[in-house]
Amino acid sequence: MPAHDSSSDRYLSDLYTDNRGWLQRWLQRKSGCSERAADLMQDTFVRFITRPNPEPPRDAQATLMAIAKNLLVDHWRRARLEQAYLDALASRPEAVAPGPEERHLIIETLLQVERLLDGLPAVAKQAFLMSQLDGMKQAEIASALSISISSVKRYLTQALTQCYFAELS
Repeated sequence: MPAHDSSSDRYLSDLYTDNRGWLQRWLQRKSGCSERAADLMQDTFVRFITRPNPEPPRDAQATLMAIAKNLLVDHWRRARLEQAYLDALASRPEAVAPGPEERHLIIETLLQVERLLDGLPAVAKQAFLMSQLDGMKQAEIASALSISISSVKRYLTQALTQCYFAELS
C-alpha cells in the first residue's frame, strides 16, 4: 500500500473513520483513562500503517484489536516496571537519586531486559534478576525462592541463553 497511492489514502482514511470510535472506547474501558486511550488509539493506527505487510488485512478490525491489545500490554508492563523502579528510588537519599533523563534511560533498559526474558517462567526471570540486579549468590536465590540450587542454575542458564540468542537475532 504505497503512501502516495490515493486509493490507499482513501482506504486508511475510511479505516480510521470507521474504527476509531469503538477502538478508543474499548481502550478507555481497559485503561481507565480517556487521554491514555486516545494516545493508544493513535499509536494503534500508526503501527497499523507502518506494519511490515502493507497490504490490507482480511479483517482490519481484528488486526487493529490485536495491535491495540499489544500496546495496552506494553503500556501496563512499562507502568508496572516504572512504578517498581520509582518505589526503589524512593528508598534512596535524594542526593544519589538519578535525574529525569537518567531515570528514563534506566527504565528503557529495564524494559529491554524484560522483553529479552519474555516467555521464561516467572521463577526463572526472578532468579535471573536476583542474580544480575541484586548480586545474590545462587544459594541465596535458592533460599529466597524456596527452590534447589540446581534449579537456580538451570533457570540462570535458561535466562542467559535466551538473552544471548535474542541479541543475535
